[in-house]
Amino acid sequence: MDFAQIHREHHVKVEIADGIALVTMDRPASKNAVNSAMHRGLEHVFHGLSYHPDVAVIVLTGAGDAFCAGGDTKDYGAAPTTLENLRNRDLNWSMVRCEAPIVAAINGAARGLGATIALTCDVVYMADSASIGDVHTQWGLPAGDGGQVIWPLLVGPNLAKEHLMRGTAIDAQEAERIGLVNRVFPAAELMEETLACARDIAARPKAGVRWTKLAVNKLLVSQLNLTLEFGLAAEFLAGQGAKSLADIKRRGE
Repeated sequence: MDFAQIHREHHVKVEIADGIALVTMDRPASKNAVNSAMHRGLEHVFHGLSYHPDVAVIVLTGAGDAFCAGGDTKDYGAAPTTLENLRNRDLNWSMVRCEAPIVAAINGAARGLGATIALTCDVVYMADSASIGDVHTQWGLPAGDGGQVIWPLLVGPNLAKEHLMRGTAIDAQEAERIGLVNRVFPAAELMEETLACARDIAARPKAGVRWTKLAVNKLLVSQLNLTLEFGLAAEFLAGQGAKSLADIKRRGE
């Protein structure tokens, strides 16, 4: 895999050293919002690093002062068809099936798809100055990109529904309190603590670590099978309805 090309074309930077792959979503001017190119880049990177001989652990973070603002509605390319929208499930699957453990360092705001990407990681560390939330309902959309899968598994159905339906962000301290993330650290210490965790995991025999992850992820796989396609389809249909309503309002009907 040509990581330099992935960075140029897909805004995903990969640096490998001492068994750790540091993966950085690199669109800081857009708060690392995920456009089509980055979406495909993340899919390829997680798949490629899963079997990379020099990689024991992946650390995922965002460039600049944000982790990921979610899907980029201003720069995603042409409006996706239903099939193209469903194809977006490949990102969820590439993370869940990635054999290498993924440790998230939420260095700033994580919203919508950005929150889903962070929470789908195997260990989630967060800066005390960061915040996280699935804000789809603010735009008339369901939390269909995987948020409806991962939030209930982490905090339980009722608490997940409260946060997903209200569609507001919460601060790092609340995220830690409800068990949404593993641990919170001062912003200046976040990457040091994340890398310390990654080094500890990387020091263990790969077979034990990877099969532990894959065994636990059987639960996540079953939930993805149950609801992911429905969630993506519902998000697509709700988006079409919102566009139709906006068209009607513009025409004054």
